[in-house]
Amino acid sequence: MQSFQQDCVELAFEKFRRGEVSRRALLAGLAALGVGSGLAPREAGAQGRQLVMVNWGGIANDGFGRFYGEPFAAANPGVRVVQDSTGPSAGRIRSMVESGRVTWDICDSSATSSYLLGGMNLLNRIDYTIVKRDDVIGPTFALEHGAAPYSFSNVLVYDSQRFPTPPQSWADFWDLRRFPGTRLLRRDAAGALDAAQMALGKDPANLYPLDIRASLNKVREIRRNCVFWTSGSESEQFIRTGEAVMGQIWHTRAKVLEQESNGRFKHIWNQGILQPGIFVSPRGNPGGELVQRLLASMLSNAEAQVGLLQFLGNGPTNPRAAALVPAEFRRFNPTDPENARVQVAQDGRWWGANYAQANADYIDMVTG
Repeated sequence: MQSFQQDCVELAFEKFRRGEVSRRALLAGLAALGVGSGLAPREAGAQGRQLVMVNWGGIANDGFGRFYGEPFAAANPGVRVVQDSTGPSAGRIRSMVESGRVTWDICDSSATSSYLLGGMNLLNRIDYTIVKRDDVIGPTFALEHGAAPYSFSNVLVYDSQRFPTPPQSWADFWDLRRFPGTRLLRRDAAGALDAAQMALGKDPANLYPLDIRASLNKVREIRRNCVFWTSGSESEQFIRTGEAVMGQIWHTRAKVLEQESNGRFKHIWNQGILQPGIFVSPRGNPGGELVQRLLASMLSNAEAQVGLLQFLGNGPTNPRAAALVPAEFRRFNPTDPENARVQVAQDGRWWGANYAQANADYIDMVTG
């Protein structure tokens, strides 16, 4: 199952192959994601201190410094940040910490994993005397064991040629009579069950805890009218080909669809499911407190976050960033105040406690 972070890397390469961005812009954009190539081991006797940031893939790059590394190094002489793109899954973080051989300092993870691994004492707590809570727009972006320098959303996308009167909510998504046609959902419970709960009529302001049984039953209602995606490119393809006329996809893919179809495929922010791109630090990491300072710089760098929005569409999380976003990008920014106010902040704590069983039941249902 492809993660949002992995899909961001794929999007970057697609733009490069189409000639929409230069190699320099590609490297800078991947750098803002913290993406490098291969394992970058700690060198014995290396000059200064080295921090290893772990992400989900990409190519070797020197662009990280343009967005985050150079300002951090200027403030911390002798420090450098290197990338390891071998994939910081929850299982790998757990194995590394439990083995006592931790080589990773900071990892691109998720709210769910931060609660799960943090509850197992496998992560460092965020030191909020160093990392500033005021540098994020809300509490879901600054957790006990992780903090978010970017955001993303699950949104409702639809074919405007099929539906000149657009859907307005997940209740409309489930309404096959007023809006006939095949639906598209991710082959993953997180996001799908949140939407199903809203379709059942629960107040989005008090969405959690989800009623798992009722939400699964709601998805079951449209199961035979659904197709299910496992990667961002696949979600695009289902909509482009007309195999699905309405779907729940990542906002970054919705942006591509709208722009490349000259506005035929549109999306709505209402009842979007806003999620934090959480970075975590494995317990026993070699970098120690310096990692807290790196994370603090990532959260405070509003300009770099806006650069990432312009490159791939990832939402800034610094509250100062919104005013820096060029006008033409604001409607694609999930954390723009006008867009964020109509969305639901996903409860990572609830999902951390319930994901394993809820997702197993969901997969059994959609594949049965």
